[in-house]
Amino acid sequence: MRLRGFASLAWAATLELFDQTTAFGRLALVHVIMMAGDTLVTVSLAGSLFFSVSPTEAKTRVLLYLLLTIAPFVVVSPILGPLIDKSANGRRILVAFSAGARVLLCWSMSQHLHSLWLFPEAFLVLISSKLYVVTRGALVPQMARTDQFRESTANVGRSGWPAQGHEQEKGFAGYNAQLTLLGTLAGLLIGSLGAAILKLLGAPSVLIAASIVFAGATVASLRLQRPAQVVREQIAGLTQAERDLNALNPMGDVEVAWGLSASALMRFTVGFATFLLAFGLRREHAGLGWFALALALSALGSLVGLGIVTRVRNAVAESTLLTLSLLATGVGAGVAATHPTLVAQVVLAAWLGMCAAVVQPSFDAITQRHVAPGAQGRTFARFAVRQQMLWVVGAVIPVAIALRFSVGDGLLCVMMLLGGAVYGVGRRFARR
Repeated sequence: MRLRGFASLAWAATLELFDQTTAFGRLALVHVIMMAGDTLVTVSLAGSLFFSVSPTEAKTRVLLYLLLTIAPFVVVSPILGPLIDKSANGRRILVAFSAGARVLLCWSMSQHLHSLWLFPEAFLVLISSKLYVVTRGALVPQMARTDQFRESTANVGRSGWPAQGHEQEKGFAGYNAQLTLLGTLAGLLIGSLGAAILKLLGAPSVLIAASIVFAGATVASLRLQRPAQVVREQIAGLTQAERDLNALNPMGDVEVAWGLSASALMRFTVGFATFLLAFGLRREHAGLGWFALALALSALGSLVGLGIVTRVRNAVAESTLLTLSLLATGVGAGVAATHPTLVAQVVLAAWLGMCAAVVQPSFDAITQRHVAPGAQGRTFARFAVRQQMLWVVGAVIPVAIALRFSVGDGLLCVMMLLGGAVYGVGRRFARR
């Protein structure tokens, strides 16, 4: 009997994680540890930059931090992106480097939480984090294909790829959803532990714990399997025509370009809604319990969204999932705008978590399918820049301007309904 939905996703992700004989299983372990470390860094910075100071001072610090989140892509996109595409083996080394660098940086940040050194160190941590995120996007199809080639090389089509296999059954959206699920669960578990450490021992201790976690991630990264020979050849063997196409049309295929617009719009919404809720709760003098409840429900919504992706991935196109997610977000924001209460905002956080969890793995799958393997590193780097910039723009608005819940939710409603309609109709005309 075939399991479906979230149960199927959770079961498959657990099997992959504990099967360390496969390339994707080892990548899943690295991802879990990386997300745990990133969560601890977030908890420590939230405790030192937001909750421990006055609302006015928090606004200044958060704005500075938001600007810092864009800056790493100045390095990642033009410099590290092409480096990721140099060779398949180089991607494994970059993942290990991104983890190892954060071992030292997190320990150093623990000593400088109350000095100006904190911001350049946080900047370097962000560079390392974004380097992993970009590299992971290129590693997912690489590791999946490596397992596929090792499992079956008998039925090979004219293109050089097996005509049927694990990749075709699951699809890249399934692999992306598995990693997102594992990362979300790791963040929930380690976030609770980090919050306890923050309350009992303070933010420096949380950063020391993050340093230890990243040390484990470094060791796990060194165990990433070498890709199969045919995969290495595909990555290194980008033709001149493909290089020229990527240079002339960096947005890639029509589906990729339109998918990026939908994904970036969702990232804008997540940034806007996150800080609208955070500063709104502070203005309402809400306790930490409301923040914790919002985070927990958002994570729960993400798990539901990942289950949706898994259940319908073979029946519904990724582009359709993107359209429905944007429209559903607009509808949810519209309902919350008519009920501007704390309860409604927390429920909206869960709804938004679900919709965003459908969008990201679907867009990643579109990119992984339509972009040549040898150009995926720089492509994911370029796309990460655009997505992060939209997230920051969305976050800056409620930080700089005090918006009531009803006003902020109303803006999101109009924007997402319009964006969903434009994407759904526009990509069809562009494809034709």
